[in-house]
Amino acid sequence: MMKEEVHYKVSSDASGNPLNGGQNYNLHLPPNVPASNFWSIIVYDNHTHLMIKTDQPWPSVHSQRKKLIFNQDGSVDTWFGPKAPVGKENNWIKTIPGKKWNMILNLYYPTESWFNKLWMPGDLEEVI
Repeated sequence: MMKEEVHYKVSSDASGNPLNGGQNYNLHLPPNVPASNFWSIIVYDNHTHLMIKTDQPWPSVHSQRKKLIFNQDGSVDTWFGPKAPVGKENNWIKTIPGKKWNMILNLYYPTESWFNKLWMPGDLEEVI
């Protein structure tokens, strides 16, 4: 039986540090994200375990976003931080300085490359 969705949680950066709402981060999703329906990334507040509340209507980036920016090879870079990087606003989720957070990559109807580990997202890298 095919699994309908999988969740990949990230709560620290590539160096193992907890995610800080005052810092900027990048997550690279290689081409061919293994979701036959769609994928989404949602940011959650570590304290409340609810979606982070900012002035963004929905704290997410997803494959059904009309103005999602793809790289030439079909990969997607997503950005996290208190201010959007110039020109990358459609791939950005706002975070709150002083708040710890985590993110979940959701794959809806994941494909075989997820289960056999041929595809994995990049590490969440702090951007200085």
